[in-house]
This record gives sequence, structure tokens and C-alpha cells, in this order.
Amino acid sequence: MLTRVIDNTSCCNLDNGDILREVTVKIRLERIDIQERITVEALLDSSAIGLVMSLEFARKQGFKLKKRKRPIYVRNMDGIMSKERPIKNTVEVNIYY
Repeated sequence: MLTRVIDNTSCCNLDNGDILREVTVKIRLERIDIQERITVEALLDSSAIGLVMSLEFARKQGFKLKKRKRPIYVRNMDGIMSKERPIKNTVEVNIYY
């Protein structure tokens, strides 16, 4: 059961009784090439070391993808290699909050 409360915090009860909390914040992303801004809801403190967005989202929004020299292989919190694809691209974007 997923519930949303006023302070942009969502929580759901997991099978083992723990509560998973996700905090989101509205931000504006600006494409550098055309200075166009969009407003999105972003996950705050997702335990990522850097700022990330999905490849599908970047393509859908028209961000210019720049190929990395070496991909970044992502590990989960428990240290196990993620089943998701490695990060192979970057984008240039201004973030406003």
C-alpha cells in the first residue's frame, strides 16, 4: 500500500514490517543547448554518489547525450553489482531548486 502525505514524503509498508521512505523535491532542469527549462519531481538522497537521470528520460526530454570514455558500473547499497545497464552517457544541465 503506497500513501502520499503533504510534505512530499511517500512511504510503503514492506513485507518484513520496515517502512521505506522516499523524499522528493520539485526542481527545474535547464537544457544548456537551448536554455529550455522543465519542472520535474526528483528523488532526494537516493544514496547515489552523484546526480543521475534515466537514459529514457534524457532522450524523451531531448537532452544532448555525450558518450563517456569509460562506463560507470553501478553497485547497490549491499555492494552487489546492479542488474541495470552501466552509465555510458552524460548530459550538461543546469539544476534550479
